Amino acid sequence: MPRIYLIADAAWRLGPRPVALALWGKGPGRWWAAHRLGAPQRDSLGETDVRPIWEEARWTTLPDDPQAAVLAWMAANPPFGGVHWQCGQEASLRVLQLARRLVPPLPDWARPVLQAHGRRIAANPAYALAQDNNHPISEAAGRLACALLLGGNTAAASRRLDRVVQRLVSADGAFAQPSPAYHRLMVDVLVAVEALRVGWGGPPSGYAARAAAAVRLLRRMAVMPRIGHQDGSAFDGQAAPDLDQAEASFGRLADDAAPWAAGWLRGWRAAGAQGFLRVGAPFRPAQSDLLHFDLWDGGVNLLRDGGTGAYNPAPADRWWLEYFWSTAAHNTVEFDGEDQMPRAGRFLHARWPQWGRDADGDWVRDWRGRRHARTVEARGREWRVVDRLAGPFREAVLRWRLAPGEWRLTDDGVRGPLARITVAGGAVTLEEGWESLAYGQVSRCPVLVARGVGFETVVRLP
Repeated sequence: MPRIYLIADAAWRLGPRPVALALWGKGPGRWWAAHRLGAPQRDSLGETDVRPIWEEARWTTLPDDPQAAVLAWMAANPPFGGVHWQCGQEASLRVLQLARRLVPPLPDWARPVLQAHGRRIAANPAYALAQDNNHPISEAAGRLACALLLGGNTAAASRRLDRVVQRLVSADGAFAQPSPAYHRLMVDVLVAVEALRVGWGGPPSGYAARAAAAVRLLRRMAVMPRIGHQDGSAFDGQAAPDLDQAEASFGRLADDAAPWAAGWLRGWRAAGAQGFLRVGAPFRPAQSDLLHFDLWDGGVNLLRDGGTGAYNPAPADRWWLEYFWSTAAHNTVEFDGEDQMPRAGRFLHARWPQWGRDADGDWVRDWRGRRHARTVEARGREWRVVDRLAGPFREAVLRWRLAPGEWRLTDDGVRGPLARITVAGGAVTLEEGWESLAYGQVSRCPVLVARGVGFETVVRLP
């Protein structure tokens, strides 16, 4: 199908708000931003993968007295040209890091630094708002930080952040962006802003209940599955979020070990293991990963997601873009060798599947009418996953992407020191796949593959 039709379909599914914002942000909004800043605003995803470059310039390692380091950076990267000024979110993250190291009154040297960053953040807000992900929250937080430190309109800036959090974080704590890593980044940003509100006398937030629910979801997960976009982004460069600090900011909500659901994710805990099921959600899907199941035994990611690869890999690695975001890179069912939905762009899919939940469990139905329903049950150290399939398909392939180890193929599955896995309903093979454990890194992994018309998988942990 011509790409223009896929783009039109994706635009229809996104709805008029994000489409109008994106068209403005990439067209007139970009021109107006360049006019206001006196510097061209170029596409950040050209021939170079800019994400690692941006990551290194987030000021996460500033010393307690940041003056010399910040002024040296500004001299080397004058506003508003160069790669580090291309993205409003990156400017926001630098502002938040700098603000954490300052106390009232604002030192004179910091004022022009914050003013320059504030101008960049405010230059083209439409682009971030169109994304419905971490960008609009980070940018609204950066604008509030600038208002607090510079003496701006903090009430208006606070309302702006309140609105975007209320839109993108649901009452159960789920973040619109289907990514545990970016959920964590979002929470860390809100924690940093709350500290600034207290330290610089800002107005109270209007989203404390939702932020508390978002923190509870991180508590529930306890680990960071590589579901969705997983590029290693972290607000403070730490390996794990500081949930104690987050709960001190927003309050701690009660939790238990029962199965839970929040937005696009379901979870179970049993006998030291935990499982996660990626279900549907109203915001744009990041990858063809619906009904992916992740299983952790303690700290071992036994059944795992393929990861992300990179957003703009080297020419020899362009296959990463198709592979790691495809249905085949996830623990779900693939019909007739096709993805759950076609790609319309680097970060955009068309023909989103329908989804829901009924007596057969969580289900998705693709645009061809092929239906996949999945139920998960935890019984102590035994986990059971049942996949019921229907619709016009010739062959279905179920994949279980395994932790590297000494796996031995059996008649009905695999056996190894980490688990005994059996699959009923299809012929099984042990194949080789790829996984991306960190951004820009790719390695081989074993994959248990079953072909049939319906499956029941049993995982017995030692």
